[in-house]
Amino acid sequence: MSNKNNANQMWGGRFDAAPSNIMEQINASIGFDKRMWRQDIRGSIAHTTMLSKQGIITKDEAIEIINGLNAIAEEIKSGAFEFKPALEDIHMNIEARLQEMIGDVAGKLHTARSRNDQVATDLRMWTRDAIDEIIHLIEDLQCVLSDLEEKHKNDIMPGFTHLQAAQPITLAMHLGAYNQMLCRDKSRFIDARKRLNQCPLGSAALAGTPYPIDRVFTAQKLGFDAPMANTLDGVSARDFVNEFLFCTAQTGLHLSRLAEEIIIWATPQFNFIQLSDAWSTGSSIMPQKKNPDAAELVRGKTGRLNGNLVQMMTVLKGLPLAYNKDLQEDKEPVFDSFDAISLCIQAMKGMLEGAKFNTKAMLNSAEMGYTTATALADWLVMNLGLPFRDAHHVTGAIVKMAENKGCKLDELDLSDLQAIHESITNDIFNVLSVKK
Repeated sequence: MSNKNNANQMWGGRFDAAPSNIMEQINASIGFDKRMWRQDIRGSIAHTTMLSKQGIITKDEAIEIINGLNAIAEEIKSGAFEFKPALEDIHMNIEARLQEMIGDVAGKLHTARSRNDQVATDLRMWTRDAIDEIIHLIEDLQCVLSDLEEKHKNDIMPGFTHLQAAQPITLAMHLGAYNQMLCRDKSRFIDARKRLNQCPLGSAALAGTPYPIDRVFTAQKLGFDAPMANTLDGVSARDFVNEFLFCTAQTGLHLSRLAEEIIIWATPQFNFIQLSDAWSTGSSIMPQKKNPDAAELVRGKTGRLNGNLVQMMTVLKGLPLAYNKDLQEDKEPVFDSFDAISLCIQAMKGMLEGAKFNTKAMLNSAEMGYTTATALADWLVMNLGLPFRDAHHVTGAIVKMAENKGCKLDELDLSDLQAIHESITNDIFNVLSVKK
């Protein structure tokens, strides 16, 4: 009997000895899954309410359990709750504390439930809450971009291909492209949320439960659209995790592209943007430096977001049905990616809110980059009837002439242009100025 008293209390009578120290360390997840305490308590309250409704436990027992769970929530909020690694995870930590508070009736909470469907439900609720928060942050960033678009709708800059000045556009158009990327990012999160919003609770370990439970009731109580249709799938499906991680990684990629441009634009060679001191850092050795570190960190965290996705896909590869302990590795990448993308979105919002755009430098760059060359070629096609390839050749010769003269295209004389093609008229100057 003394050996049994030393056994891990969760395993009942099956084990005589406690787990080794290393086993306890590798098995414990409380260090990170305690972030799901709100979802775990909410799920347990819904489950208890259902058990009472179905007559599986008494109404008085349900009230006692629910009051205890609410008291535990207050302890966690206040910081008084002690998370114990020996109890492995958030589920057993809460249940053990409940037993301390209300006695043996706490053991009835786990009727018709397994930690397998419990954790699957908790993680879906946590991810759903995370998506709602990310969508809110994306919308905040989009508001900043929309304000900048309105402010700079008439400010001209060069549009780039291959980082070479290509055609004149407005700063509003450039920033608007990122706004559209964020629209798609937001839509992906919305789609992912819709797909994950089915409730695993009631799947139990894998094959359901003989108790007369009401899965529709608990699903509705927890804000899910419906119970999951297959209990094996209910406890083992983590494609919603992959989808969430992909959404964070894709959003991070878009932010990284914008961060890269901010970094380039902030160089003296471009001088398109000046970041506020609040979103820049200095150098420990070079006093003149003002580094766009916030943008660099946003760019750098993209590797972290991508890595979390690859990590989770690798964990899931080849897993047989149903639950396997490998799935304990699903939470840290989810938590980490949420933290990282939330920081990145907020950092980008702050950088753009405090930034000053050097619109004069942008206009000058557009004017010096022969960015109206394509418009010139199109004019030759539309007004002189040249095949586009011929017009392309003529335009190239005109650009070369302007380069040799060290002037802009609209600074060439009509006689210069007619020396390249005699049919060119004075109307061509309507398309040679970037403003026109």
